[in-house]
Amino acid sequence: MDIFTLLALAVGLSFDTFVVSLSFGVVQSRIKFFKALNIALVMALFQGGLPVAGYFLGSVIHQYASMMDHWIAFVLLAILGGRMVYEGIKGDVAVNSRDITKFSIVLAMAIATSIDAFAVGVSFAFIKTDIWIAAVIIGAVTLIASMTAIRIGKSAGPKPGSWVEISGGIILIAIGVRILFEHTILA
Repeated sequence: MDIFTLLALAVGLSFDTFVVSLSFGVVQSRIKFFKALNIALVMALFQGGLPVAGYFLGSVIHQYASMMDHWIAFVLLAILGGRMVYEGIKGDVAVNSRDITKFSIVLAMAIATSIDAFAVGVSFAFIKTDIWIAAVIIGAVTLIASMTAIRIGKSAGPKPGSWVEISGGIILIAIGVRILFEHTILA
């Protein structure tokens, strides 16, 4: 996978985290820099780490599914992207507004927003992507997106996150279509 596709994928994956971080900033507009950095680091750790776990699971099952790998990657990305578009249209951004800085809440949000990244990691095993480079790029993009979103959320009004969620879903679906195209038409 080329670097531009990987960056686009990282941006698409970070949209869930962006929306949640935006909500953190909106809900708690007086959040301090180091608290925001802690939230962003936890988000980035899970967003960058779960593709590695998915990759190793995908590597185990790859020998059994190598003839359908591009279809599996396409279906996973299409489902994840479709879910993001649906949630963006539905307008559901779930954040506990009582004390969002509690570690248990940040951890729950990090896990919830990184499930997509786990599935992408599985698809990385099928298309033989360098998982360590991918994990670092995904984690770095997520860290930047999360910090940026918290800052924007501190000064923005409520409900700016739906279009971001929809855009991220469309990017994931487009990447899935590109993978399918590369492995069926161009192969």
